[in-house]
Amino acid sequence: MEIKDKIKDFLKKYNINGKNLTYLVAFSGGADSLCLLDNLIKIAPENKIIAIHLNHGWRGEESDLEEENCKNYCKKNNILFYSEKLDSSVPHTESAARDARYKFFSKCAEKFNSNIIFTAHNMNDNAETVLFRIVHGTGIAGLQGICEKRDIYYRPLLTSKREEIESYCKINNLCPNIDSSNSNVKYNRNFIRNNIFPMLSKINSDPVLAINSLINIAKEENSILDNFLEVKIKEISENNKIKTELFLNLEESLQRKIIYKLIKPLVEQNYDKEKIFRLWNFIMENKTSKSGKIFSLTTNFFLFVSEKYIEFFLQKNIENAPVIVDKEGEYKFGQYYINISKCSKQLDECDNFFDESFYVDFSGVNFNFVLRHRQDGDIISPLGMSGHQKFKKYLNSKHIPNHEKDNLILLCQDKEVLLAFGAGLNNKIKTTQKPTHIITLRKDKN
Repeated sequence: MEIKDKIKDFLKKYNINGKNLTYLVAFSGGADSLCLLDNLIKIAPENKIIAIHLNHGWRGEESDLEEENCKNYCKKNNILFYSEKLDSSVPHTESAARDARYKFFSKCAEKFNSNIIFTAHNMNDNAETVLFRIVHGTGIAGLQGICEKRDIYYRPLLTSKREEIESYCKINNLCPNIDSSNSNVKYNRNFIRNNIFPMLSKINSDPVLAINSLINIAKEENSILDNFLEVKIKEISENNKIKTELFLNLEESLQRKIIYKLIKPLVEQNYDKEKIFRLWNFIMENKTSKSGKIFSLTTNFFLFVSEKYIEFFLQKNIENAPVIVDKEGEYKFGQYYINISKCSKQLDECDNFFDESFYVDFSGVNFNFVLRHRQDGDIISPLGMSGHQKFKKYLNSKHIPNHEKDNLILLCQDKEVLLAFGAGLNNKIKTTQKPTHIITLRKDKN
């Protein structure tokens, strides 16, 4: 199948073959991205195509000349060209360059209001990536290679070999940029490409095809494993948290598979076996902690472990402005809607209590409340207890994890917490027979 037909099928597969779309193409000017851009111009002329180029500047005049070549190609084909130059402070490493490129791509997506970015990774790139991962001790998931689609990134050339791409450029009289650094084997990918694959070809005449066959097998195997893990995680979970006791009853190998399954969508970097063991050891060391311990995976992604729950969570700085509540009705607070309405039922006629619904008696308090998060100096009169206590101490007695405390939605009167959604009710508004109001909480589905 010709490259053009492969790309057409790819666009159809992911339903991005419509009209009036904005395509962003990561365009280095090399054979791969030139082939991809040239085909997209022919396949989808009715769409807006923008070539985005990041000039690393690592090769001085050569880098600038490559940018100029890219610009000239786009001008000749009447498509928009946008470029930026990489900050000189960025370290000259493969990983730093990759991070910088994807930050640039993300910036372009926002600038041009597009959710479609094409990169020109090919079959050889995929084989090189998997071989690199094998050397670093990857599992089945890592053997799947580069994703065809990840978030807003699409890779239509993953089923095309580098030889096919170079042949396309030659036949269509395209003049790709030749990056002189591709021969520098101090970079891992270049070492694999220039040294390892020629050696492997003495064992198998087509190691790229063989490794891509392994990639397809790994995808099938991983799909089966993924389905099994989803079922198992559901069995041992409660309120989107893993129950520690049930987790510990599993085989150790399955425990580690579950850890990897849970962190993979939320951590961009590759998590190898050593890192998974580190997380597993942290769980084992803190599985009896009453208050719980936290392990930082990234700047805003954490693992929480206690004797009750295991949870992976993203920590967001929640600073919702307080909301005045001075009458019945529905109020929006952050991602939630809180509805306060009158209730005429007897308590024994009311529905069962749920975390999202509370029957209360407001007859002994003035209807002047505020919805907010916790503050220093808050107090509460806990249900079933006499007198007040510090709200902080109350939360500790309820074993509320620290990372959840600041997220709690509170209905307060001055410094007194009357209702903490998910944590408890104040004696002052408890109802023993006939509630005056029902308070419900629901999350905004958007």
